[in-house]
Amino acid sequence: FSSVTSVLNMSVFKDRFVLEDLIQELKKKSAALSFGPLQSNGHVTVQGSFPAIILLRDFLLLKAKSLSEKNKREESESRSRPTRRLQQHRLTTETSNFVRDADRQKQVVVLDTDVYLYMKYFFPNAFVVNGDVLISDITDGDVTTVCVESAGSRSDAGQVLRVKEKIEKQSIKLHNALRKERIYFEERIRDEKRRYKSVCESLKPRYPCVLVIPYDTHTDVIGKPSEIFEFTKELNK
Repeated sequence: FSSVTSVLNMSVFKDRFVLEDLIQELKKKSAALSFGPLQSNGHVTVQGSFPAIILLRDFLLLKAKSLSEKNKREESESRSRPTRRLQQHRLTTETSNFVRDADRQKQVVVLDTDVYLYMKYFFPNAFVVNGDVLISDITDGDVTTVCVESAGSRSDAGQVLRVKEKIEKQSIKLHNALRKERIYFEERIRDEKRRYKSVCESLKPRYPCVLVIPYDTHTDVIGKPSEIFEFTKELNK
């Protein structure tokens, strides 16, 4: 997990920014990332660590949200001034929505799926919460989004944030320490597949900190590099 590659679509900013200048700003803010050339369609390739990519994504999402809100304000100002009654109704509605949102605090953590699976297996306490906090997850390929939210009490805001930070802190440690090896079975005959799966199971007690995830066509082995090396060496004997 030393490096991942992502493609950013910067075209959403072209009406408000000079894209070349915006990318220069991103390079200064994200010195640990490597940026490719800006394409004519507004796409740019970025390479670096997963946490750094996520920080860049969050920065761009905030910038896009700010831009959207600014556009809405300008659109509102260009319209004719509403009557006082409409203004009062709108203020009441917005205040009501704010209270409902405040009653349900929510935090989101985006994780590498392999890190998430390793955490769930070896560090389940990171996801253990009381009845006032709910945790859900959505996996989309290599990325798993974990949602931490309150069960309704406004007093849970601090607890929701603490749970989110605990998950985030543990995931960053693991992201920098883990490695994955994928062992393919597709081209092997049935007996070989059965033998590989059997050997994987027999090696588990000797490598208690290695996570073995079997699939029909392959097996993923996740752990520290030194242990993965020894595990795969034993497997291929």
